[in-house]
Amino acid sequence: MATQTGISGREAEVLSLVGEHLSNAEIAGRLFISVRTVETHVSSLLRKLGAADRRALAQLAAEWSRAGRGGRAAPGLPSPVTRFVGRTREQAGLAAALREHRQVSAVGPGGVGKTRLALAVAAQAAGDFPDGVWFIDLVPITDPAMVGSAVAGAVGVGEQQGRGLDESVLAALADRHALLVLDNCEHVRDGVAPFLERLLAACPRVSVLATSRARLVVPFERVHPVPPLSLTGDGESEAVALFLERAAAVGWPVAAEQHEQAAEICRRLDGVALAIELAAARLPTLGLDGLAAVLGDQLRLLTGGARADDRHRSVRAMLDWSYDLLDEADRTLLRRVAVFVAPFTADAAARVAGTGELDAFAVMDGLARLAEQSLLVAAPATGGTRYRALETIRQYGVERLAGAGELPGVRLRHLQWCGASAAGLAEDPRPADGTWRARFDAIADDLRAALGWAAGAAEHRADGYRLAIALAELAFTRNLVGEAQQRYEQAGGLAGDDALAAAALSRAAAVAGCRLLGDDMYRLHRAAAGAAVRAGDKAGAARAMAAAATTAYRFSGTFTRLPPDEEPAALLAEARELGGGDPLTEAALALAEAAVVSDAFGSDQGPSDNAVAATLAAAERAVELARRAGDPLAVSAALDSLAGARSWAGDSFGAAATARSRIEMLCAVPVAPASMLELTDALVSGVDTSLGVGDLATARGWARRLAELPLLAEVGHLGLSWLLTVDALAGEADAVLDAGGRFLEAWERTGRLRAARLGAPAAAVAMIHALRGDDSSRARWLAVADRLGATPERAVGYGAVFDATVLLHRGEVASALARVEAEPEAVWKWVTWIWLHWYVGLRAEAAALAGHPQARARIESARKVVAGNPIAAAQLDRAEAILDGDRDRVRATAEAFAAAGCPYQAARSHALADLDGV
Repeated sequence: MATQTGISGREAEVLSLVGEHLSNAEIAGRLFISVRTVETHVSSLLRKLGAADRRALAQLAAEWSRAGRGGRAAPGLPSPVTRFVGRTREQAGLAAALREHRQVSAVGPGGVGKTRLALAVAAQAAGDFPDGVWFIDLVPITDPAMVGSAVAGAVGVGEQQGRGLDESVLAALADRHALLVLDNCEHVRDGVAPFLERLLAACPRVSVLATSRARLVVPFERVHPVPPLSLTGDGESEAVALFLERAAAVGWPVAAEQHEQAAEICRRLDGVALAIELAAARLPTLGLDGLAAVLGDQLRLLTGGARADDRHRSVRAMLDWSYDLLDEADRTLLRRVAVFVAPFTADAAARVAGTGELDAFAVMDGLARLAEQSLLVAAPATGGTRYRALETIRQYGVERLAGAGELPGVRLRHLQWCGASAAGLAEDPRPADGTWRARFDAIADDLRAALGWAAGAAEHRADGYRLAIALAELAFTRNLVGEAQQRYEQAGGLAGDDALAAAALSRAAAVAGCRLLGDDMYRLHRAAAGAAVRAGDKAGAARAMAAAATTAYRFSGTFTRLPPDEEPAALLAEARELGGGDPLTEAALALAEAAVVSDAFGSDQGPSDNAVAATLAAAERAVELARRAGDPLAVSAALDSLAGARSWAGDSFGAAATARSRIEMLCAVPVAPASMLELTDALVSGVDTSLGVGDLATARGWARRLAELPLLAEVGHLGLSWLLTVDALAGEADAVLDAGGRFLEAWERTGRLRAARLGAPAAAVAMIHALRGDDSSRARWLAVADRLGATPERAVGYGAVFDATVLLHRGEVASALARVEAEPEAVWKWVTWIWLHWYVGLRAEAAALAGHPQARARIESARKVVAGNPIAAAQLDRAEAILDGDRDRVRATAEAFAAAGCPYQAARSHALADLDGV
């Protein structure tokens, strides 16, 4: 099948995943290829299959064997169902403007043909933009804040953790040489203008071609007026050519001797494309003579006045005429379906418009007739035909709906349909698969539009609250985490009850945590506390204040600006005063005390003089109270503090056991923002603590789960970071170098964000290059670690381990000994997290190879620390055998290393056994 359409095997794989409504980064993660490679395949598929856009490509995925019908000059652009006619001069002028300016706006009244002209010019210019031409229809967008989301959906970009969706789009396009075609900008100019300003500043090789009824008023905008079709040449004019083309399309070809009569009709319609198309659609019922006679009466009002006004009035007159020619049932249907902002099914239309005299059959029959009259566009889609109205006609329908006094009632039925559709998605037993994502994407714009209407109608704020909560939950499932947070916050504002507002804001805080936005998380917990206070819920307010205080320490690495030290302490004090008594509040207060007072999480701003025993006691108390409360998420957070405290105390096995029990418990908790935040954090802790005790198999398994989490799909470097560290310590060089390339590509695609946590995996890749003798690559990766924000304090542990490993590999024993000379107890607590066992094992081996007088003492001391760690124990056995000069025992340790999944150290045992002096 692939060969019939010229689709390669890899393209078929990409197509299948596009059909699951995955972003480019998600596809790259599934196929272990770069995002840029995915972009290339998607562009190729759009061209080969003639798909209108990414959504259409997803619909074709299940039936792509039908592809290849018709061509298109550029991927990413819709394939019009009718031929583009005329406009040679306008096309040349707009193309020239686009070559000379990065932002061009094609401006003209509704129905004049801006979209078709822009598409023709974009297709012609496609060869000048090697990274793609992308079409973004803004008609379904009713919230100006969602413009960036529409662009992201068109180009296949998802939200990157630590930044909003708009910023993610800018980062993804920063080095791309691409063209964006933004269609129908006028109703969301307040969102388009600021987005374009930022886009053009951040993405120097991206150009924008916009269509709008009014200029966008952004810096460097080049406005290109779009006039009506030319009327010169009478029977041979561009306007007549369009009329003849559309007449033939409806089965009513116009004879040559009638071209002058057609020209007169086009003159009366001022050459406006939409008016001409509507007139041509009536030829089968009126004929040319009848059409000319009707229009002669209908358009007499077009005398006097400015021509621009006439053009508006000609469209309006043609819409009035077309509307009046419909029977009453079809008029009712046309105005009622105008509330849909996205393509809709006959079933949806029946539920919203099918009341009174319109039953389901009448709706289905009426939709077909409206499509025949060019008042609706019908298009095949997965699950059946979908209908849509051109924006000019949709706006006309809304006006007619308001004039008939039906607008509030139909809006309400649309809102109710949206609520029922959202509930149906929420109840789906198999959420988040490709079918579910397609269903969500098909109705999401209507959900947003209905929510916008309800939020602005005082009598429907309660309905708006419920829909906002539903949309937030669906958006989170769809991995639109930025929108999920936005909708939870919106629900908080719509809630008529402060207790409901507090709950919504708390969920918004959890989503912010999933996004690695500590500042937002802290702000929202405080906002939830305020709402709880207003509701008279002292215990709820105390929990929210305690959560905010805990966040400042537990998630300190995700803050842009940490709050002053006294602020979390004040919140904790106020929370204590407000309440307690119930188990859950007591657990929250205990966790906040472990964080703020005892620094159980090892935060950057934590006190430097806290005692190990006191920290352990605080964490253990938090766990005890959380278990008493019976809330698994509270238990998880408390166990996180206990793992940190145990690690700092040097109890690496206790920390690993704590992390394991936490993960096992969370696997049984339903997916929600708070549970996903806990699970992600628990998996990170699980990888780190398993590495700390030499359990590479468990660490790798959890690292793979992290890499596969949808939350991390758009930050592939973060998802890969734990695998890189595990494989580097194992010595799996090929795996590290392959994943390292993808890590670097993903990091660069996200704008090279600083993330100190990623210094360790970057340094791990540097170590592998050094072990292969590639010092220049090692230097490049160490520079990457520096740019990621690695600090000397954070690098104390992994820096010593990686450096000492390299130095020992090179036989520079004295330098290695100096690198790990410090007593473990004298090194700050970062060493005791992952790196304690690795550190003491290397320290003992370096001492043995150097013949250090304290070598045996170091080996024996280390054995007490690492007992149970298969890798560290084998390393100490090897060090002792080196001291004893027993080559056979040195060689025998290779088997232990191999069993522990550490091939590098196994090979090193054989190499050391062959050295002179051993």
